Formats: sequence, C-alpha cells, structure tokens
Amino acid sequence: MAVTTGGGRERGVGLVQTKRGRLDYPLLMAVAGLLAIGTVAVFSASAAVAFRTTGTPYYFLERQLIWVALGIVVLIVASRVDYWRYRKFGLPLYVISVLLLMLVFVPSLGPTINGARRWLGVGSLQVQPSELAKIGMILLIAHLLSRHVDKLGDFWRGVAPHLGLAGVIFGLVLAEPDLGTTVVIAGTFFVMLYVAGAKKRHLGFLFGSALPLLAAAIIAAPYRLQRIIAYTDPWKHPLGEGFHTIQALLALGSGGVLGVGLGYSRQALGFLPESYTDFIFAVVGEELGLIGTLTVVVLFLVLAWRGYRIAMRAPDLYASLLATGFTTVIVIQATINMGVVTATLPVTGITLPFISYGGSSMVMSLAGVGILLNISRHAV
Repeated sequence: MAVTTGGGRERGVGLVQTKRGRLDYPLLMAVAGLLAIGTVAVFSASAAVAFRTTGTPYYFLERQLIWVALGIVVLIVASRVDYWRYRKFGLPLYVISVLLLMLVFVPSLGPTINGARRWLGVGSLQVQPSELAKIGMILLIAHLLSRHVDKLGDFWRGVAPHLGLAGVIFGLVLAEPDLGTTVVIAGTFFVMLYVAGAKKRHLGFLFGSALPLLAAAIIAAPYRLQRIIAYTDPWKHPLGEGFHTIQALLALGSGGVLGVGLGYSRQALGFLPESYTDFIFAVVGEELGLIGTLTVVVLFLVLAWRGYRIAMRAPDLYASLLATGFTTVIVIQATINMGVVTATLPVTGITLPFISYGGSSMVMSLAGVGILLNISRHAV
C-alpha cells in the first residue's frame, strides 16, 4: 500500500510529508495529567514504606521523577522522528527483546520476586524486558502486516507467520510467569490483526483457541487457580488470595466521593500490598475519592479516543497499525489494572500506565506516546 499527496512523496508503503501538521494536544494533555496524578500518588503511597526501609520518605519519589524525566526526553525524541523511520527498528528490537526475555531465566542476571523472574539488573537498577518486547512486537508486526496485507485472506500464509512471531513473545512472558502482561500483548496483537483486515473467521478461531490455552495456564499454576476461586468471594480468603482485593476495596470505600485527602491514606501505611505499584489506583481512590478515580478513567478514555482517532486518520496502513498498537497496549493494561483493583477482574500483577511506580513501563509507554504524536502530525 503506497500513499502520496501533493505535499508528500512515496516511500515504500509509508508517507513522508514535507509539511507537518500540529501535534495532538488533547492526547499530550491527557498523558500530562496522568503523569501529574501518578507522581503525587507514588509519593503518597510510598512515603511510609520508603521511610521505614530507607530512612527517607522521598526514596521512591526521587527515582520516579528520574524515570518520568527520562521518559519525557524519549517522548520528545520519538515525536520528532518521522514514523516511517521506525520500520528498520522492528526486527532488531524484536530480536533483542527475545534475547532479554530468555536472559531473565539466568539466576545471576536478575532477581526472583514473588516467584517470578521478570527483571534484569542489580540492586535498584532493574528493567523489565517484557516492556521492550511490547514495543518490539508492535513495530515488527505493524511493518510485516502492512507489507503482507494482501496475504491476510489466507490463514497459513498471512496470519500464521505473524502469530508465530508474536507467539514467541507470548510464550517467554508467560514462562516468567506473567499472565497479565501476556494477555496485554496478545490482546494488542489481536486488535492489530483486526485493523489490518484479517478475516473474522480467522480471528474467531484465534480467540476460541486462546481460551483453552488460557484455562490451561491457570490450571497449571495453583496460585492462579486460587486467585480465580478467591475472585468469586474474596471474603472467604481474607488472609490468603483475597487479601489484596479486600484491602483495595477498603481503600476505595473509605475514600468516598471526595477522599480522605492527599497523604492521609491509611491503607498505604502497610496494609495494602504493592500500594505504589500494582494497587496504586486504590490509594488514588482513598485519598482523592470517586472524583479522583473518575478523573483517571476519563484521562485514559481521552487517550483512547485520541489514539484511535490518530489511527483512523493515519496516512497509511503502517502508521495506522502503529497507532492502534501503542494505543491498545496502554488501554488494555490500564483496563486490567483498574479491573483488578475494583474486584472486577481476578488479581494479576500488572501496573497502571503513567501512574504506578516503575521505570521500564514509564519510559516505554512514553516512547509509544511519542510515536503516536508523530503520526498525528501526518494525519490526513
């Protein structure tokens, strides 16, 4: 697929415009709002734990600010690089991601936390290869689908090869184990296939095949099965698998409409596990109330609206698939996280984009937003 306009020139299947449009400022403002809320929430949720373990309440805040600053630099750079240039990065990033995902299983290269091997590094300097894998997969699959869109009508020639490449990422992330991130990446791949024009019967087959595989992954790990059981009635397991859910609901419930005020969270004093990472949304609800949580939801809805709008107005299929991928990976992850915290979904360890503490997720998410912003400047 090649697209040209009076102000551009054909380059493969991409479009390079000599005159750029304006950035999508509503998208930028939504992300800025989430970053602001997240920075405040991380400090509030982590201050007590930080003081108890390091002697200073600012330990996690200082590191979060560094990651936010680095992420903003990456966003600016990504927004200034014409999106078609990312074609050549897809395969290298994919290969690097696969290698790093395999290296997490080497005991000397990363820690084991709560039975999972998801990180590489030493001490406080650790990265999650699965975050890079999200970007690597999106870049590579967007490139290949846009090149081979004419083959998508044939499952074995069009869908299966792309599924095989994405399946390597699925398998390695699931083996860490990280079922939540596997679902996020798989869901993103599925949506990209749909946008590329895959046949509905092929998509239905993939979805139907994924369900028994998901069930097998749950049954194979006893703790996952226990989480499903506890999800149906967490109050029957108040000190076990239901503990996280109960503490999160207590935080949300005590916040009411207006919240108890910034810095006054009781659950963040040590009652709520992962209060500044996986369950930070509960602290937002406790301190800022329903108003705060709805604000976060609305900001993510604005992000989804603008992201998919950019995808629909993209100048070519490659740009559309990139925008779809980066928007979807954020939206699915945010939906799962908020669903877990509100007991709408079973507990799984997954962070809230732009808000939870963590460097890898922050930088990679902002990189994706930067690419989205660049595509928005070429919108038709």
